[in-house]
Amino acid sequence: MIRVESYIGGRSLPPTGLHYVDKIDPRTAQKMGEVASSSAEDVTLAIDTAHAAFPAWRDLRPAQRGRVLLEVARAIRQNEARLGALESAETGKPGQEMAGLVDLTAQYFEFYAGLVNVQDGEVINQGPDYHVYTRRDPFGVTGAILPWNAPLHQAARAIAPALATGNTVVAKPSEHTSASLVELARIAVEAGLPAGVFNVVVGKGSVLGPVMANHPLMRKISFTGGLTAGQQLGHIAAQRILPLTLELGGKSANIVFDDADLPAAAHGATRAFTWNSGQWCCAGTRLLVQQSIHDRFVELLLEQVAALKVGPDFDCTSGPITTQAQFKKIQSYFAIARDEGLVPAIGGKVAQGAQLGQGWYIEPTVYTGVRNDMTLAREEIFGPILCVIPFKDEADALRLANDSEFGLGAGIWSRDIGRVHRVAAGLEAGRIVVNEYSGGFVQTPCGGFKQSGYGREQGIEALSHYTQLKSVIIRL
Repeated sequence: MIRVESYIGGRSLPPTGLHYVDKIDPRTAQKMGEVASSSAEDVTLAIDTAHAAFPAWRDLRPAQRGRVLLEVARAIRQNEARLGALESAETGKPGQEMAGLVDLTAQYFEFYAGLVNVQDGEVINQGPDYHVYTRRDPFGVTGAILPWNAPLHQAARAIAPALATGNTVVAKPSEHTSASLVELARIAVEAGLPAGVFNVVVGKGSVLGPVMANHPLMRKISFTGGLTAGQQLGHIAAQRILPLTLELGGKSANIVFDDADLPAAAHGATRAFTWNSGQWCCAGTRLLVQQSIHDRFVELLLEQVAALKVGPDFDCTSGPITTQAQFKKIQSYFAIARDEGLVPAIGGKVAQGAQLGQGWYIEPTVYTGVRNDMTLAREEIFGPILCVIPFKDEADALRLANDSEFGLGAGIWSRDIGRVHRVAAGLEAGRIVVNEYSGGFVQTPCGGFKQSGYGREQGIEALSHYTQLKSVIIRL
């Protein structure tokens, strides 16, 4: 049993009202601990604390901040087992994946530690009578409002560049998955990050998010989550003229052309919709397959899906759904599919078995014969459900792929390099992966087109979203 509380100013703090909610284990549907239910007072304390810590952190030489972030990365690696165990327990992720995810978390701090001087401005030549230059200044207190599907990864990619550029941070993890981020904050302070520079407030997003956005000392927010919550946050931000980075939903197209390496594409397409049980924004849940290879490719795909092992064990390839609400939502789409005349080629129900108990498990599911105008092809399900849609040619593939309100990610499978570049140029998506399907790298920017959001996390590009550009014009 665990009790998760906020971490503010370098110490754990109980919620002001002393209210807690039960944390349920997704593997068993049984209580595994309690999570603080913080209030506006707790958010205000965290923001005030971060604001007080800001001047000293801002005024450190960039190289000094970089050395601190490197120490944080080192401490993350030293505490890999602890961090991995917490996130695996809360999310239900298979234990075999956690070493890689904790390593990725450390990579963000290492990457931005090495970029602390890249944010410098430039000198603009205006002749001998002027000295004109630009500089990039931090915002001050920045917020990170985070989802429940990948707590450490999502947090690190927002927090590391914010800290590197001299900002202080108040992070709000999901109430469903808070423990690993609280532990990360504790580890960071023990590694040398000044107390108050990185704070974590634990509680319900619908309560705490608006408080964060409305607070006058909150100067920038990064939000990753659903479209509706992003729209609500954007409405508040518009009133305050508060800068946002939004990564919202996705319904990513994964396109398989007839010249692709079909076994490799079948393996990649399987992972694209089943990794983390389909609970990731870039999941390739619309599989577009060229008509000439459709039937043969579907056979290969179904063989791959049938071989997956669903369960709570360390070596399982697919774990439970992280929240009960999401578990129920995914099941509702099975009824929608039936109403639309779709029959699953595999899966299509709750996974059951003695080893699964009452846990929230869904069978990896494939629907064939899907049209792009069907509900399953339009809405983000956030679960292991795949829609297979045939297409005729390159132009048809692009038309179908772009016929979506979302534009977060996409995949291309082809040996024709000319086709790859043409299709990549034509796709309305923020990240395109060719001949594999993955989340990319720390060094590559990530963000969406259309209703998938705006702004970018990751890569050098993220630095510009955590700084404000200032021009200085001097008459000599």
